[in-house]
Amino acid sequence: MSDPLLSELLDLALEAARRAGELLRDGRPADLGVAATKSSPIDVVTEMDIAAEKLITGFLAERRPHDGFLGEEGASTTGTSGVRWVIDPLDGTVNYLYGLPTWAVSIAAERDGERVVGVVEAPMRRETYRAVLGRGAYAGDKPLRCRPAPPLDQALVSTGFNYVAAVRSHQADVAQRLIPLLRDIRRSGSAAVDLCDVAAGRLDGYYERGLNPWDLAAGDLIAREAGALTGGRPGGPPDGDLAVAASPGVFGPLQSLLEDFGAWHD
Repeated sequence: MSDPLLSELLDLALEAARRAGELLRDGRPADLGVAATKSSPIDVVTEMDIAAEKLITGFLAERRPHDGFLGEEGASTTGTSGVRWVIDPLDGTVNYLYGLPTWAVSIAAERDGERVVGVVEAPMRRETYRAVLGRGAYAGDKPLRCRPAPPLDQALVSTGFNYVAAVRSHQADVAQRLIPLLRDIRRSGSAAVDLCDVAAGRLDGYYERGLNPWDLAAGDLIAREAGALTGGRPGGPPDGDLAVAASPGVFGPLQSLLEDFGAWHD
């Protein structure tokens, strides 16, 4: 890796994610409960979300005190270095609360507004996904490539559902219309894991409405560096209205269907 800064950012993201993953895996209390709610009573935060974000931001700030932060649990500083860390300390909180294994730590680094490093640590899978802009994506030391694109009716696609009931109801309608046109639909409960599964060839595509920057920052880079296409509504980037990631041959048809079905609005 020719850029020393990118090498430094990757090493720091890997170490911060590893430490947070160990905290979450090994430190989960038997009586874990909800510490707060966000968009609705079922959109929850646990004490472990908060503890993991504090661990990550503390570790990174100690080593790079002039960087900025954007974190799901409230970390927000501008910084003066041109580097900003975008952090989801626990993506898949409801899975984690229930003891389901599909959850991850997601850390991305931006340089001058461009996403350059992404790390997703999935402790219960014993997998660490990483990517550097222009340098490819890896799970451990194994290069990642998305699947060769099948016909859309043979594509396995994942999605997620919002915590606001009215939004979730419309998302269910969209999924109902999509299912007959695909091989099948999956729902893991973690956007970061879904994006990495597209990168690893375990899914042909993924889409979701209502994501925040920290939900997709690292996973989107990993998917793109593995050869997947990502975007939002046609011609736009992935954002809160719609995020889509898929093998190149699946991406266009899937995105077009989602636009036609109004997946980006109620």
